[in-house]
Amino acid sequence: MPSSSSRLLLRDVRIGPGGPLRHVLIVDGRVAEVATEPPACDESVDVGGATLLPGLWDAHVHSVQWAQARRRIDLTSARSAREAVDLVAPRAGTAGFTVGYGFRDGLWPDTPDKSLLEAAAPGCPIVLVSNDLHTAWFSPAALAVIGRGGHPTGVLRERDCYDAMAQMPPPPEAELDRWVAEATTAAAARGVVGVLDFEFADNVTDWTRRISRGAVDVRVSCSIPVNRLREAIDRGLRTGEPVAGSGGLLEVGPVKTFVDGSLNTRTAYCADPYPGGEARGLLETPPEELYGVMELAAGHGIAPAVHAIGDLAVGIALDAFERVGCPGRIEHAQLVRPEDFGRFARPGLVAGVQPAHAPDDREVADLHWRGRTGRAFAYADLLAAGARLELGSDAPVAPLDPWDGIASAVARTDDERPPWHPEQAISLPVALAAAGRGRAGVRPGDPADLMITEYDPAGLDGDGLRHMPILGTLLGGRWTHRRAI
Repeated sequence: MPSSSSRLLLRDVRIGPGGPLRHVLIVDGRVAEVATEPPACDESVDVGGATLLPGLWDAHVHSVQWAQARRRIDLTSARSAREAVDLVAPRAGTAGFTVGYGFRDGLWPDTPDKSLLEAAAPGCPIVLVSNDLHTAWFSPAALAVIGRGGHPTGVLRERDCYDAMAQMPPPPEAELDRWVAEATTAAAARGVVGVLDFEFADNVTDWTRRISRGAVDVRVSCSIPVNRLREAIDRGLRTGEPVAGSGGLLEVGPVKTFVDGSLNTRTAYCADPYPGGEARGLLETPPEELYGVMELAAGHGIAPAVHAIGDLAVGIALDAFERVGCPGRIEHAQLVRPEDFGRFARPGLVAGVQPAHAPDDREVADLHWRGRTGRAFAYADLLAAGARLELGSDAPVAPLDPWDGIASAVARTDDERPPWHPEQAISLPVALAAAGRGRAGVRPGDPADLMITEYDPAGLDGDGLRHMPILGTLLGGRWTHRRAI
């Protein structure tokens, strides 16, 4: 990415929460000076006392699914299978798929089934996708299109869900690329300068193509799905290395593998059974298979990112990192056994967590993880044990807006409900750094990946943080969002 070669001066900016007013000079895409007196410049922007912070990263997104979800029928208000059908049926048609997104069936009193969709919209191809992306609910016509007309219920979970969604006819490539690019521009308007993309695709190739087609307003760490690991090895991809031809916007990310499922789908792999039976969730990848994948990846310079939500799954992931001895990530870590917190302190291990999920899932956790929620979404305990946290959204599971996650991490609620396990809240400075890929301030020599907030975040409560107005975002010294300055 070509960086700005002019000398851009941000005048009268507050340096960090509660910090002093200074003048910040940006040269060749980097912070050149933080001064008490205005240095010489080619362009000067009076910020008027607004706050300058490192730009934010969303450390867990699914870019294509997020771009599509922004255009799908919103099912988040559905409190039953019947309500979900009632939301989507009036917009269903016989030509092309009608897709809804965002239902949570963990507390529903009734059961999804293809017959409900058929009765409401006969012959229409309809697909409803759960908020956690682990369940897809197909109508009979939709099942027929993907060659699964004999499925008994139309409700597909985990790998069946992923495979079925991959069989759906995609939008035209150019149109989908435009949707993804528009989503990066929207993210930049919330102060985002980078994302770690866990889309189930050839992300290096896809993002390289998107950059060639026009503006992409964030940096991207391009993950590798586990079924593409050998292909990535053959291509010589290594985690952390820049992608050729991307102008510095792209880097190779980790390889993603799964130990278990999700809480809302009741497939998170747990030490204790779910209420009403003996099921403890789903073990997606047995330990020996996981070790083999991680050893293969690490041996070729590719760091593993291991999806683990239930406490048994988290323990298996930690066992694997200890056995293989490589750096990498554990994604989600929503429920952790008491004896496992200290194991997150190993060098090179990142806990990729999504704080917005805690208020979203608190009722489901209180039901299905009853008696254990003191160690669920336990960010304060992870930090106290020496873990390194990076915040993400898992968009579209939560919106691609790091301020939503920051507010949830600090306040442990997102509405009028009292904080849920407030002892697991973390401080604002820690949350900002965890949402900024570890950057805790603005210093000379840093990349000019920056954001300007209208208010000083130090004085805001959770609601104020969640709705923080962003006056400007800079990516390598280039404005990707600019308002009122």
